[in-house]
Amino acid sequence: MTATLNISRIGFSSEVFEEFLATRNEPSWITDARRAAFAKYEEMLAIDLDPEEFKRVDLRIFNAAKFRPSTGVSDASSVSTLLANETEYGGTIGHIDGQTSHSNISEAITDKGVLFGDLQTLLTENRELLEPYFMKQAVKPDADRFSAWHAAFWTSGTLLYVPKGVDLDTPLHSLIAHTKDGIADFGHTLIIVEDEAKATLLEETTSANEELSGLHVGCVELIVGKYANLRYVQLQNWNQKSWHFAHQAGNVGSQGSLQWTVVGLGSRLSHIHQDINLNGRAATAEVNGVTFASDRQKISYYTQQHHKAQGTHSDLLYKEVLRDESRVIWRGMIKVDEAAQQTDGYQRSDALMLSSEARCDSIPGLEIEADDVRCTHGATTGRVDEEQIFYAQSRGISENEAMHMIVEGFFQKVYDRIPIEVVRETLSRTVQGKLGIESMTGV
Repeated sequence: MTATLNISRIGFSSEVFEEFLATRNEPSWITDARRAAFAKYEEMLAIDLDPEEFKRVDLRIFNAAKFRPSTGVSDASSVSTLLANETEYGGTIGHIDGQTSHSNISEAITDKGVLFGDLQTLLTENRELLEPYFMKQAVKPDADRFSAWHAAFWTSGTLLYVPKGVDLDTPLHSLIAHTKDGIADFGHTLIIVEDEAKATLLEETTSANEELSGLHVGCVELIVGKYANLRYVQLQNWNQKSWHFAHQAGNVGSQGSLQWTVVGLGSRLSHIHQDINLNGRAATAEVNGVTFASDRQKISYYTQQHHKAQGTHSDLLYKEVLRDESRVIWRGMIKVDEAAQQTDGYQRSDALMLSSEARCDSIPGLEIEADDVRCTHGATTGRVDEEQIFYAQSRGISENEAMHMIVEGFFQKVYDRIPIEVVRETLSRTVQGKLGIESMTGV
């Protein structure tokens, strides 16, 4: 598979863009930024996609013309979620078919100066404070074709701003959902945790039913200040008729800490570009990945841990389980700048195959310019031991239950790295659903 694609099918025309602008009610400076991004997008359409990132991602059957941004009001009552009702949250926000459906936050949190809610509303009301962050530090419109496409068409979004020194003990929740067929959603998540502050956001995506076709071209920006701490979880659970593309990046300041958990469960095809930028001295990042692909799903990750300052530390662990004819691709890179002496970087991807037709491609890499570093990587791929299944069955355990025990054990190491109990419990139940042990309806 080459990187040269039918690029006219990957995006929207200028006519669609003008129709979209006509539906927006926003300040001129946002519209001007959209027009600049669309011009960049059209420019990048003439350039082939990066072969290192996309040569294993087959986009030949993807046709963006089948999708359009939604302009009407949607019904959120048909949406069921995995995380929303499982614990108490300090604030919640929902985005249905590209429109913000609800937003609430406890008074105790707002009294601390925290901003949490609809991105466009808060960006407009607090331009001087927030504009310097929005697609200017973590993800820029010219990063690639998909980020430019997103910057031109972004619709609803979640904004979390935590002022200096504020500690949010209670997690917040964000939902992105589709309820209509043929929806193109360009949701954006921007989290800013200032110096010495702390926050946790749990975010999930879902489809109202299995028959809807949908497109999500998303963006996630995580800004972590000096001595700050952010825990961010994104649980991707689109149905298997949805296409999911996202450019995501986290910037971590000196002595700051980012724990980022990525869960890949749904979508027909998903491609995540994930950058972790350790910009300040002694910044740290822990990245956890849990993926369970089934049927003919294709889930792709392109990750980069970029060490830019001295004494930085990154630790990435991805675990993938594949069954049926599914495929997972992980391409990881640890990049160390010359100034980033005494760096400690690690990345690992482990895959467990539950069928002979499944396939996993794991490609770790290092690009090191400093000479006083410790950077290592690894990747493993293996199949379930039939003798283990037989042993369990001989002791009265069903095949499905035995498979669940093996899969749970495989995921346990990454579960142990996730300190949020509700996330661990939800992932365990979801794995059971993927294995057919119990219905996930209402979970």
